[in-house]
Amino acid sequence: MKRLALPLLIAAIAAPASALAQDIPGDLSFELAAGTDSRSKGTSKSEGDPFGLAAVEWAVNDFYVAAEGESIDHSTGSQFEAEINAGWRPEAAGFEFDFNAAHKWYLDANPGTDDDAWEFTADVSRDLTDRVDARLRLQYSPDSAGGTRSWTWVEARGRVRVHDRVRVSAAIGRREQVNSRDYTAWNIGADFKLTEYARLDLRWYDTDVANPSVTYSEALVAVLNVGF
Repeated sequence: MKRLALPLLIAAIAAPASALAQDIPGDLSFELAAGTDSRSKGTSKSEGDPFGLAAVEWAVNDFYVAAEGESIDHSTGSQFEAEINAGWRPEAAGFEFDFNAAHKWYLDANPGTDDDAWEFTADVSRDLTDRVDARLRLQYSPDSAGGTRSWTWVEARGRVRVHDRVRVSAAIGRREQVNSRDYTAWNIGADFKLTEYARLDLRWYDTDVANPSVTYSEALVAVLNVGF
């Protein structure tokens, strides 16, 4: 129940916040998500347990700032991740870019643990046809939270729209880490547009880790996203 407390609270205040957003220059958007497992860079952030997430973003032209909170199960002992990030989304020569810098805090972590981290992301995307698109992602952290030091993540993803409401996609990525495990991860699945505001993502995840813990184990994950 605690994992869903934040999204439920945001949902309760979303309607008046949306009305207020009409008086703010730029675009203000909100996202709520809940799922059977929180996956990032191919691995579980919630030790295979359900999670909840709430986020808000304010964008002006190609620039944006955002904040989010998510229930997790981190090695530091934290059960909640808070994040503030800012970025730039330009377009050039048929390509779409997204350059982002994020700072993360792991609330109520065990005393003496490293409970915050910087993370930098560069995405480049392109529509190959009116139904097919591809994305290359590069991420880097100079010093992750917990015992992990610096790491890099490189991922390639392809998507195909098979129906007006259905996209099938697959991705594969490689993570190299200092003072932690290196691994390759992949996923395949589909997202379904349920309504104008809601989407359901159903996806299979796996890694090349032998005898994996819950963090690296294969899993079928369902995530419901609501954005407005």
